[in-house]
Amino acid sequence: MKKIILALVALILWAPLSLADEDIGIFETILESSVSFSETNQALEEALAASDLKLHATHVVRVPDDMHQAKVYVLTSPAFLAAAAAESPRTISAQILRIAVFTSGDEQKTFVNMANPVPHAMIYFSESSNYDALITAAKGVAEDIRQTVTAVPGTAVSVQAEPWRTEKKYRKFNGDGPAKMMAKFRNWEESQLPLIEESADNFDAVVEQVVARLSAGSISDAEETTGWEIVSKIRVRDDAVHIGLSNPFIEDRMVRINSRFRDEGKSDLSPYPGVDHVAALPTEVLIVKDGEQTLVLHYGQMWRMQLYFWDSGYRAFTANVGVPGDIVNSIEEAVQPAQ
Repeated sequence: MKKIILALVALILWAPLSLADEDIGIFETILESSVSFSETNQALEEALAASDLKLHATHVVRVPDDMHQAKVYVLTSPAFLAAAAAESPRTISAQILRIAVFTSGDEQKTFVNMANPVPHAMIYFSESSNYDALITAAKGVAEDIRQTVTAVPGTAVSVQAEPWRTEKKYRKFNGDGPAKMMAKFRNWEESQLPLIEESADNFDAVVEQVVARLSAGSISDAEETTGWEIVSKIRVRDDAVHIGLSNPFIEDRMVRINSRFRDEGKSDLSPYPGVDHVAALPTEVLIVKDGEQTLVLHYGQMWRMQLYFWDSGYRAFTANVGVPGDIVNSIEEAVQPAQ
């Protein structure tokens, strides 16, 4: 009997550790569609309209050479926002949901994936006293997305997609492998770079100024970093606004970087398998009240690139080491007032 009791105790202690050691994808493939790209998007939009999820914006991604099609959906979950209402306004990146529809393979079949809410919650709520409840809420919203997408014709799946990490890794995420130094060993909060610091009383005025400055820039082609398109502007709560940005340069580079050293699914008819990473879009600007201040923040792009594109391989990072800095500089030039 004593041996049985000890075995049961060991099993109880082992089980949570094994779950914590599981690899979790920052993306998750959730559907292989049986209809065309346009029909998939139409069915998805109808499903989202009938769901409890709130669709804020869609964005057609400019894939290099127009060899694939891709579209990103930016959403929130009222239930998830409510669960995280007491958390720091600087955690709102965890609460912005993204679904991507894209074509891939020689037959250019249509797939649906999502930026997985669970690892995002693990990152941004890592120090929260309410961590376990927030992870449970993130799992709930992930399931809501999966169930909503089942209304689209095709085969529902739940496949964790690279890059993969364990929960422990996500909770301390400051880069990957030898590239950690490229992200300066910063965690998510340290990677939120201040663009503007104003009084908390000026919050609404700062939001208007930032939106106006971003809207004033002209969108360039993929060879130029300048000019940003506001994909989404979401007032997540009274003290936090999330602005999603994109332009041809970031879309071109992110797809090319992730495609360059990939072999599986790559061919003359499907040259950019990295299209399956477009749910990393849009990149982000946050406007938050933090104590007595209004802060305009954006992310160190090397930290963000590693989070979403580490499976591209270290060679891809070293070959494109200047790209994150170019993006950061471009956003700073667009948002900050002229000196």
